[in-house]
Amino acid sequence: MHFSIPDTQECREENGSTYIAYNIHINGVFHCTVRYRQLHSLHEQLKRDLGGSTLPPFPPKKLLPLSPSQTEERRLSLEKYILQLSQDQRVLNNDVFNGFLVSAQNETQRAGGSQDEKVCSHIHLPNELVYYFALFLVKKEENDLIVVKRLQDFESPYISQRCVKGMHRIVLRKNYWDPSIDLEVMNDCVGLNLLYAQTVQDVERGWVLTNREIQRQLAALQAKGAKKEYMELARALKYYGYLQFQQCTCNFPKPNTPVLISAGNRELNFRIECEDGSVKEGNFKVTRGRNVNLELSFEYLMSREDMRWVTVTSPQAVLMSMCLQGMVQELLTRKRGHKVRTPSKRVRKGSLSYMRRDGSSTQVTLNHTGENLPMDGATQSPIGELSLSRLSERLSDLNILDNRPHSAMRTNGEAEPSTVENDAFNIMSDNSLP
Repeated sequence: MHFSIPDTQECREENGSTYIAYNIHINGVFHCTVRYRQLHSLHEQLKRDLGGSTLPPFPPKKLLPLSPSQTEERRLSLEKYILQLSQDQRVLNNDVFNGFLVSAQNETQRAGGSQDEKVCSHIHLPNELVYYFALFLVKKEENDLIVVKRLQDFESPYISQRCVKGMHRIVLRKNYWDPSIDLEVMNDCVGLNLLYAQTVQDVERGWVLTNREIQRQLAALQAKGAKKEYMELARALKYYGYLQFQQCTCNFPKPNTPVLISAGNRELNFRIECEDGSVKEGNFKVTRGRNVNLELSFEYLMSREDMRWVTVTSPQAVLMSMCLQGMVQELLTRKRGHKVRTPSKRVRKGSLSYMRRDGSSTQVTLNHTGENLPMDGATQSPIGELSLSRLSERLSDLNILDNRPHSAMRTNGEAEPSTVENDAFNIMSDNSLP
């Protein structure tokens, strides 16, 4: 997970005075705007909860108003601080940290509405299957469906949908990559319905490879309402269970090559259209990856002793990186014999004292489900379960490292794009693969 503070904005108090606020982006998408003192309040609460000696140092306070250069220095320091926080798995799993982010998102958008985390219980999906699914933000363009991102634990579905441009929807999709898990999910009628609905849509939009005869068989099964038989046939088809991205470009086999990429079955699938109209494809099982804004690069063994970096340029580069990390975690979980966590095993305790930008505070409970942060000065607000699943829980073994200072300045004064290198793939050996 990549946190950044790419810019600031000048905001005005009700009394007319101004202050500098910092825009936090998560995985390349704007999340919230906060003040220095709000982050300092979060730091103090994390110190009490986790111990100050294990947290990164918080940027010191200045006594006098900041000059433009000092403001930029503070932005870089705060960005480094929150990035270091996000590298600590205890912080990502911490309810105070997640409660702060969802409260800050609510305050930034000043929106009402419920968190709607309990969608799985509303549709009566069993607890043991809840973490096999997640909420996704998708965009519909003509006949295509573009998956924008998976909602994180600290995101309000209502706000996330409202603050983006275009026709976006929140959908419930499966959140695993091992096709064998289908068998467990399909034993439950609600799980079967969810998989069936998603598969029908994937077939209709061409994400699953079919021919006329297969299409005829699938249509006949669909007309009869034979969902399990439909799924059994679909699961045997090529690209079943793959998430298809928008067409983009890569540097393989040559620079600026148009490519259609799908993620599934623990690999990235590349399809390249040749000059003669034929389509060539290759499957990449990634060993190491890094993400730089709109680019995803991964290291691949082309041949014996020939390791190369393949670079993909796409607005969905962060999503691709997150999919790869999910595949790795799934393999590690399976290798260690661990089972997927259920909501009943999650324990929330205590509360968060959330400081608003105007300096007032509200007490946010962390052990109930309910509404979002009230904006009317109320003293207590339950936030409860913040989304369907916690990415942090599923990436507990991943180590996302930054190899250089974030937003370092180029010689022309522009910010250098930050790099997040994912070394999770380094801890996998051939024995980890099926």
